[in-house]
Amino acid sequence: MSGFKPVVALVGRPNVGKSTLFNRLTKSRDALVADLPGLTRDRHYGNARLGRREFIVIDTGGFEPDADSGIYREMAKQTRQAVAEADVVVFVVDARAGVTAQDHDIAAYLRRLGKPTVLVANKAEGMREGAQWAEFYELGLGDVVPVSAAHGQGVRSMVEAALDRLSWPDGADDTELQTEGDAADAVIRLAVAGRPNVGKSTLINAWLGEERLVAFDLPGTTRDAIRVPFEREGRRFELIDTAGLRRKGRVFEAVEKFSVVKTLQAIESAHVVLLLLDATQGVTEQDAHIAGYILDSGRAVVVAVNKWDAVDEYQRELLRRSLEARLGFLKFAPPHFVSARKRQGIQGLWKAIRRAYESAMVKMPTPVLTRLLQEAVAFQAPPKAGMFRPKLRYAHQGGQNPPVIVIHGNSLEHVGAAYRRYLEARFRKAFDLEGTPLRIEFKTQDNPYA
Repeated sequence: MSGFKPVVALVGRPNVGKSTLFNRLTKSRDALVADLPGLTRDRHYGNARLGRREFIVIDTGGFEPDADSGIYREMAKQTRQAVAEADVVVFVVDARAGVTAQDHDIAAYLRRLGKPTVLVANKAEGMREGAQWAEFYELGLGDVVPVSAAHGQGVRSMVEAALDRLSWPDGADDTELQTEGDAADAVIRLAVAGRPNVGKSTLINAWLGEERLVAFDLPGTTRDAIRVPFEREGRRFELIDTAGLRRKGRVFEAVEKFSVVKTLQAIESAHVVLLLLDATQGVTEQDAHIAGYILDSGRAVVVAVNKWDAVDEYQRELLRRSLEARLGFLKFAPPHFVSARKRQGIQGLWKAIRRAYESAMVKMPTPVLTRLLQEAVAFQAPPKAGMFRPKLRYAHQGGQNPPVIVIHGNSLEHVGAAYRRYLEARFRKAFDLEGTPLRIEFKTQDNPYA
């Protein structure tokens, strides 16, 4: 797993269609946001892909580079941080409104930075190439790419133009099975993720037995994802702390520079993610977004609830119910209740981390998978869909971290979600999988007589 995911920031003045374009790219209205206290306009983060190339998209508020007061100043801070985090900037303008003075201000700001930039004219549906595009060259950012975010026209060309400005590392497009050697000997990359101020650095310090990382009662006190080599009971780990800001001397930088990007990229590069929650705050929407991102990334996960000593029995019961309601999609990862500050329960996390890693890297022989599949079908056949009953013939492993099982047969497009869950439960029980997603793919064989 290379862990390389470039970052594309959408920038422009208000009402040019950045959020519509963001939703088009991410194919979702859900986004991870930097929800720091005191920030008026959040940055929104989402996953997107073009073919086999994946990238992170940041949606920003309307940008006024010279704003010096009120909501517009806060929005400008957020946008400047998004540009700083990005590998390439997509500058969105309104094709129908033409170039405005504010567009010139934004273009001048982007030219000063010298970061790769793609100029995109949105709302261009029905407009033909011609003299109307000439004025956009005044911005000094090269060719303009006409798109319609609402209708999807030109969006692929825009993404290709943006990604072509990047240097992709070797293997970034590789989607083949990656085993990374023997799971018993490999270094386990462990990312500790969660909202600001839930105790991530405190937990790692407790594990290491020293003040290796800055721990301070302020949201976002770690600038970058910090990697710490660590060995425990003969196993080698690489701990990744993914908080927001790191202290420089005695001065803490502004809280608004908290970077979600570092957390997302650390999750991508990890084998196992420890999702840390705050018992005093309950399970928040932001926690659910981070958990959803971990699941979408396919990483093994261990859920830990910190500050368990700070809540009474009534609050604990409410929290357990909240875990079931909001994080029910992580039911394969039972929660652990700890206190990093008092070092209570933290040693038990290591057993769960190792088990999650071993489950994620499990090897499933084809004869065993096929036998399990046939036993599952014999016990409960897939229901008919109209005139068709799916026929599941054989299975093999298609990947690790997360484990992927590929099932071959006929009419498999008619296999419903309930039967997929039934098969997943059978495979999980047979291989004793805990703490890792399990993906099942169906491949229907072509009919040679069609």
